[in-house]
Amino acid sequence: MIKDVERVLVSEEEIKEAVQRIARELEKDYEGREIMFVGLLKGSIAFMADLIKEYSKTCTIDFMAVSSYGSGTQSSGRVNIVKDLSVPIDGKDIVIVEDIIDSGNTLSFIKAYFAAKNANSVRICTLLNKPSRRVVDIDVEYIGFDIPDEFVIGYGLDYNEHYRNLPYVGVLDRSVYS
Repeated sequence: MIKDVERVLVSEEEIKEAVQRIARELEKDYEGREIMFVGLLKGSIAFMADLIKEYSKTCTIDFMAVSSYGSGTQSSGRVNIVKDLSVPIDGKDIVIVEDIIDSGNTLSFIKAYFAAKNANSVRICTLLNKPSRRVVDIDVEYIGFDIPDEFVIGYGLDYNEHYRNLPYVGVLDRSVYS
């Protein structure tokens, strides 16, 4: 598995520091309010697990599974809800937890979907942001790292369901998917 990593882009220690920073920002911004973290499966699982461990205030969690990639390396632009939320979000303050934001299509769709379900507020939290790939203008309130336009794996991110268990974010060697 490690032989398929061209190079480490974000180290395990850098991830830990970013998660702590984001947790402190969220605690400050949501002082006196309970938030619901909504993780987007499967990629957000490592980030969300670490984030809620660092977050010291009362919160709830839920998950959604959406798909726009399939087994490719680029977003198809079409968002499919594979698993919806387990509980109503009417009147709740939602923080969407995502592993990576690329085109913005998925998050734009989900933000509008949550607004239609009468969420009180919806903010976006991502470990990785690829602003150069954005095709939809979307506000991202909490960002771990801005990264270049490369195909990354590890810390929850996959290629064909592999590499999620790497403790860092690495660039996938092109020979794996070319």
